[in-house]
Amino acid sequence: MRGVKRVALVLIVLIVALAILAFVLENQQDVALAFLGWSTPELPVSVFVTLALIVGMLVGPVLSLLIRSKKRHKPAL
Repeated sequence: MRGVKRVALVLIVLIVALAILAFVLENQQDVALAFLGWSTPELPVSVFVTLALIVGMLVGPVLSLLIRSKKRHKPAL
């Protein structure tokens, strides 16, 4: 049973890696983003989407921890 789980995990990781590779290869058009007077150099779309994903993956857990800590330390009235 342990070997089946390991093989399934390897297959899932390979499928995700192939999907990411396909996404990056399909989104090579250069774009420049502009927001509130700030603009970026022209980079492939996949770079911006990947950066947004990474930022979201970092911000989400941090906000979750902040909300949990505030609930725990909330003074009783």
